[in-house]
Amino acid sequence: MTDRERLKQIIIELSYEKRKVTLASGRESDFYFDGKQTTLHAEGGLLVGKLFYEAIKDVENVQGVGGITLGADPIATATSIAAFLDGRPMHAFIIRKEPKGHGTGQWLEGRKNLPPGARVVIVEDVVTTGGSSMKAVRRAEEEGLVVLGIVALVDREEGGRENIEAEGVWLRSIFTKSQLVA
Repeated sequence: MTDRERLKQIIIELSYEKRKVTLASGRESDFYFDGKQTTLHAEGGLLVGKLFYEAIKDVENVQGVGGITLGADPIATATSIAAFLDGRPMHAFIIRKEPKGHGTGQWLEGRKNLPPGARVVIVEDVVTTGGSSMKAVRRAEEEGLVVLGIVALVDREEGGRENIEAEGVWLRSIFTKSQLVA
C-alpha cells in the first residue's frame, strides 16, 4: 500500500463523518471532515508531513510552512520535519486567530525563523470556500512573508479552489472530496 492509499484509509476511518454540521464558512453540510483526527494521529501525521512535503518540494526556495491555528499546526510541523529529513529545511509557523494578549502581542509564532520576505506556503486541513485560507494568506503577507500558494489536506470541492485562484493564489490538495467518498 502506498503512503497516499494509507493516508486515504486513515482519513476515511478517522476524519470523515456523515452527519449534519455547520462549517466554519457558515454553510450547513451533511458531511464533515475533521482533519485533526488524522493530522494528530501518529501514522496519519507522519503521512501528512510526507505528502504535503511531496506536494511542495518542486516549489523553489520555500522557507516556511504554516497557517491559522489549530488546523494548520500539526500539518506545518509534520511538513517541516519531512522537509528537514530530505535536506531542505522549511520552518513551521503558526498564525494566531487573535494577537497574543501579553508580551509582544504578536500574530505569528515562529517569527525568528522567518526573516521579512521569506517565501512560505500556507497549509490547511480542509478547504470549503477558501475564506480561512485567504485570511491566512493576508495575515502572512501583513507580517512581511511572501506567500507562494496553499496546500490543503482535503478540498471539499465547494468553490474554495475557484475563490482562491480568483485571488491569484494557487491551491494544491492532497485529496478532493470526490477522491475520498463516492
